[in-house]
Amino acid sequence: MIDFEEEIKKFKPCLEVEDAEDAIYNNNVPDVTDLINKILEDARKSGR
Repeated sequence: MIDFEEEIKKFKPCLEVEDAEDAIYNNNVPDVTDLINKILEDARKSGR
């Protein structure tokens, strides 16, 4: 039988996963709500 607790202790994620996590968490790209807020702010400033 497989000892899942032992297997979990030995688990090491592959480097691609760690690289992807770093890229995702360290990425400061605005999301859709940030973009909409910016558009609304610009529209208010220009009087539209």
